[in-house]
Amino acid sequence: MSASTITVDRRPLAVPAFRRLWVASVVCAVGGSFSLVAVPAQLFAMTGSSAAVGASGAVALVALIVAALTAGALADARDRRGLLLAANAGLAVTYAMLWVQAALGLRSVPVLLVLVACQGLTLGAILTTTGAVVPRVVPAELLPAANSLSHLVRYAGSILGPILAGALIPLVGLATLYLFDAVALLAVLWAVAKLPPLPPGPSDAAARRPATQVLAGFRYLAASRLLLAIVAVDLAAMVFGMPVAVFPELAQDTYGGPPGGGPQLGLLYAAYPAGVFLAGLLSGTFTRARRHGAVMASAAAAWGVTVVLLGLAADLWLALTALVLGGAVNFVLSTYRNAISQAHTDDALRGRVQGALVVVLLGGPQVANVLHGAAAAAYGPRFAICAGGLLTVVAVAAVARAVPELRHYTAYASPTGAGTPAQRR
Repeated sequence: MSASTITVDRRPLAVPAFRRLWVASVVCAVGGSFSLVAVPAQLFAMTGSSAAVGASGAVALVALIVAALTAGALADARDRRGLLLAANAGLAVTYAMLWVQAALGLRSVPVLLVLVACQGLTLGAILTTTGAVVPRVVPAELLPAANSLSHLVRYAGSILGPILAGALIPLVGLATLYLFDAVALLAVLWAVAKLPPLPPGPSDAAARRPATQVLAGFRYLAASRLLLAIVAVDLAAMVFGMPVAVFPELAQDTYGGPPGGGPQLGLLYAAYPAGVFLAGLLSGTFTRARRHGAVMASAAAAWGVTVVLLGLAADLWLALTALVLGGAVNFVLSTYRNAISQAHTDDALRGRVQGALVVVLLGGPQVANVLHGAAAAAYGPRFAICAGGLLTVVAVAAVARAVPELRHYTAYASPTGAGTPAQRR
């Protein structure tokens, strides 16, 4: 096996349109993510209250959900290039307004929360529309590799962005971070502007009539056994197998961390994204697999096993190893979840389906926090983690057995509305 088939699968970068979008995402993954640190820091400095920081998160989540559903409907009825351009322009303006209010020293929590809502609305629209755009510019057989490249950049940014933001605040001030984000968005605006028009296809007119019905994506998911199966597998992995809520208790009571957090807690939080990033660097080992559904289900079951290992780990290094492995297999899971949903969905409904999936993916971890928190309070964190991992394996096995379409699915046939060479320029 050659090095090119082991390391990062770069084949989608041969498609000019995707290459421009990806290069722009590299710029924004770090230089466009500073507000994720700046907003909580500014809110806490203004109020001295973690409750205010939590409220901003709730505002952003609601805005993201509303935008995902609305943008999904619009993406099926209008030119997706124009919608993506407008959403990114709106986000750049929001960052600029965040810079202005911080630079002027406005200490208004309502103003800041309004801007947080605007940020959530534009981000939700960007996530949903991008999910509908990529299958129009990348061939179906390259969707796993394209999604793995996107995830690699996103997780690299989630690691480097906060580190750089923390280092820059004392040097340039908090307000300047917002300005950096706004400037970084110019790269994305350039990449999107270079895309060809991506209007709905003329053969999709009948399917576009209910485009304003934002819940059509959920109905489409429910009517497709395959799509319903990948949602069920992904929810099982997220809801049963995402024990982030018990990390503070685990770090303190099991691994001897100090009250209020310490190195043990930081390592627990860092191990999962480290595994994701490592898997991205080795994406060539799995993105050429033909049986996409089987790979996704296997990755979800493997995630459940790593969660059980985490619950059983008596030493911190064993727990960290389990989380690194879990991050790696979850990278595979998310790569094929996106590839299957994008390739299998009729292009006339891709926007709404992507919007529905964004809502599911946002809600799953929130449900997991509630369930794991309650289980840990009643039975202890290690029991809660092990039970969640076992439930993940059982649920995934049940779905795979009940829906053979998932086990046998491949995505090498181009779907309706797949990108044409002109759209890949």
